[in-house]
Amino acid sequence: MVTEKDKNGQAKKDVVIHVEGLVTGFGKKIIHDHLNLDVYRGEVLGVVGGSGSGKSVLLRTIIGLNEPREGIVEVFGRRAGHAEGSRMRALEVRWGVLFQEGALFSSQTVAENIQVPLREYTSMSQELMDEIAAMKIALVGLPPDTAQKLPSELSGGMKKRAGLARALALDPELLFLDEPTSGLDPISADHFDQLIAELQESLGLTVFMVTHDLDSLAAITDRVAVLIDKKIKTGTIEELRKDTTPWIHEYFSGPRGHAALAGAR
Repeated sequence: MVTEKDKNGQAKKDVVIHVEGLVTGFGKKIIHDHLNLDVYRGEVLGVVGGSGSGKSVLLRTIIGLNEPREGIVEVFGRRAGHAEGSRMRALEVRWGVLFQEGALFSSQTVAENIQVPLREYTSMSQELMDEIAAMKIALVGLPPDTAQKLPSELSGGMKKRAGLARALALDPELLFLDEPTSGLDPISADHFDQLIAELQESLGLTVFMVTHDLDSLAAITDRVAVLIDKKIKTGTIEELRKDTTPWIHEYFSGPRGHAALAGAR
């Protein structure tokens, strides 16, 4: 993607995800009403909002699992969502998705789960797929013998890491995380946050993270996007803490928000 310059001749940030005028809904219910959002290369963007605000719907719309009613969704400068066949596949190999609860196939081993996208998008040998699965298992901090275990044999934290290993199978540039620390105890959640931060830095990932976890926001995000009143507000944590919108103020500056974000960067 060519980096553009603004009117002052300064280099603009490289936009990886561009959402413009997005309208989504189910039946007569409108979830997003002409929502706009840009996600920049190399950042960790946290996406928050109240119950029913459409956090996961936005993620699923960007990756093409939900059809928008109106608007433009572009990823890596290419139209997504409406793209078909080879054009959509060309985008899908450049991103990885960790769905809530890991979404592992229960009848397959961890190694087989990791190999699902390899089988779908490549024609590599079984030997090479086994090697890649072992590498990804090590990358996310799981022991080697995890490869032959079934999801039912894993703890909640291990399932998240196995799901992350699958999301990273194709060496993506962009990582989507849907409530990655949901259901984890505070220590496991903190370790998972650290893992994401380390992987983001070492692999140069752009991360789109749907979360409700204030500690995760404080630990690893560069900016936060707040879904409110069917639209979106973005900013750093410090900027959003100054916002006077009632829900945003309560979320970031209420007792729990103040405690969790006391050490926010």
